[in-house]
Amino acid sequence: MALNTTSTGRAWLPDATGDLILRPVARESVALTALGGPVTAPAQTNRFRIPIVAADPSASYVAEGAEIPLSDGELSEVSDVFHKLAGLSVISRELADDSSPGAADQIGQGLARDIAKKLDANFFGAGGLNAPMGLEDLAGVTVHETSGTSWADTDAFVSAIYGAEGEGATLGAFVANPTDALALAQLREADTSNKHLLQPDPTQPLRRLLAGIPLLTSPAVTVGTVWGLPTEGRLQVCVREDVRVDVDGSAYFSSDQVAVRATLRHTNLCAHEASVQKVMLAAA
Repeated sequence: MALNTTSTGRAWLPDATGDLILRPVARESVALTALGGPVTAPAQTNRFRIPIVAADPSASYVAEGAEIPLSDGELSEVSDVFHKLAGLSVISRELADDSSPGAADQIGQGLARDIAKKLDANFFGAGGLNAPMGLEDLAGVTVHETSGTSWADTDAFVSAIYGAEGEGATLGAFVANPTDALALAQLREADTSNKHLLQPDPTQPLRRLLAGIPLLTSPAVTVGTVWGLPTEGRLQVCVREDVRVDVDGSAYFSSDQVAVRATLRHTNLCAHEASVQKVMLAAA
């Protein structure tokens, strides 16, 4: 059913009293925040590629004047086509023309925010029909299990940090479901201490640190799992173009309605699966 001036709250119309109060804006993509933003695809292409050095050329000690042994590196790549994530909503022409602020613009922004949520759901989950791979699809990640079935300490996270370093990587963030983040935030150094295990960041008071690494939250992460995401471009979300919002009335000309469409083309690629750390609660 299309939205119209009857079914829509009066706050959208110019005769509404008081300032427009929008619902809290949905959190932007946590995946992109954790990775430091998306990678933008260069030029005109429908596929994104990440080069991989699968094996370095080797060096060796040689005698003075002796021939240096020839050694070749092994080069590879991971690649994927771009996948379209899109939403469509229809409103009446009257609502589009008579609303203040513009209903079409606000609905377009709402679609864009929902696209960010869907991107996170895909990234922290598994790929499906027409969707790129997610973290749950990676078979080569490094897994760390806790010693118990509930969060009791940060040992597994320390293991994840050093596990990444063992692969030559550095973790940029841990990402947990809010349920797990709350449980971790309530942990204390000892039964007789009021000091929490999660440390505050003096430079950014709202940021939380878990074993010294920033901790982010997303409902898209499975409860009982915390992802440790590497830096250095080993895990990337590549965007073909920014979220595009189009408003058009031609498709619904006979009913005098306006369509609002938002689209994003992106893909997720991992060039080094072992550098991704998965911290899990032990099975009951």
